[in-house]
Amino acid sequence: MQIVEKDIDSLVPYENNPRHNEDAVKFVAASIKEFGFKVPVVIDERNVIVAGHTRTLAAKELGIKKIPCIVASDLTEQQVRAFRLADNKVSEASSWNWDKLDEELAALADFDMGDFGFADTQPVEWAKTPELTGESYDEPEKTRLVCPHCGHVAGKEFFKKA
Repeated sequence: MQIVEKDIDSLVPYENNPRHNEDAVKFVAASIKEFGFKVPVVIDERNVIVAGHTRTLAAKELGIKKIPCIVASDLTEQQVRAFRLADNKVSEASSWNWDKLDEELAALADFDMGDFGFADTQPVEWAKTPELTGESYDEPEKTRLVCPHCGHVAGKEFFKKA
């Protein structure tokens, strides 16, 4: 695998990208600004983005002219399409260990983690969070919820209806 620098304007967003990346751009831009461009964009041999649309948009927002890329020349067109979807989907299968996350956030006194999408860096006291009952909430369509106040994602058992 070889990382090559590409002029950002030569990269072509995939026209049928099924992800909505706009809301994540500011957080990725903050990450790139703070830590540098650490994850290359994956492109095909025609410079079409396979994985890294959000990183590319964030880099453009920051005025970065050249970005690291990996050319996926070893993949067939079908593999490129499958990888493009799989790369985005697999993270949805992960979940947070809330206790460890709270520990990590608490240890980051030098960083405003809100810049990276964590709305509240204070540990959540799950023991004090009321469980949901049939009377306290409307059954959500999905089993995962995002807290509108702190950004934590968890099962419905951790939230009460506002």
